[in-house]
Amino acid sequence: MKTRSWQERNKWIADLLERRTGAGVSTWNARIRKQHLRDEKSLRGWLAEQGVTGYPQGMLVMETFGYPDFLKASSDDLIEGQYADRPALRPILDAVLAEAAQLGEVTIQARKTYVSLVGPQRTFATVEPSTKTRVDLGLRLQTFKPAGRIDRARSMGNSQVTARIGLSSTDDVDDEVRKWFTQAYRENRRKR
Repeated sequence: MKTRSWQERNKWIADLLERRTGAGVSTWNARIRKQHLRDEKSLRGWLAEQGVTGYPQGMLVMETFGYPDFLKASSDDLIEGQYADRPALRPILDAVLAEAAQLGEVTIQARKTYVSLVGPQRTFATVEPSTKTRVDLGLRLQTFKPAGRIDRARSMGNSQVTARIGLSSTDDVDDEVRKWFTQAYRENRRKR
């Protein structure tokens, strides 16, 4: 299992920008400076008119107006920050990551408030310390019926997450959780 840093993510986005537009980040930064745009809304509008949307647009906005501090932090620092005021929950994340390592190709992407688990194709799960006593395992599942410990996800870090399982201890990472976790991985590793 590997961890993807924000620098690697930005390189991927820069490559995506160049593939989509034929121009790299430095060229776009020069074009933006010539526009003398004063705010993010104006810049986003202008970029959309130029056909730059999604991740590349977000990166160019940050290139222009500055990157937030959390984007400059290492994955380890981001994860430590998530659990700084709830250290008793950290073993739950570690247990989930140990299960993820058993699934196959998985990349960890730490965010400011949660961790994404990305399979070969896309994100299949998130792990978020939601309260002082619970970690939520978010899963991207095509179909499931809320029952037992699995419920519909509401406002979790990644909007593609459809299901949530609350975990209060490492003992909660049991066969039921493994079953749903494995299903989410399998559903999201398929090439569409």
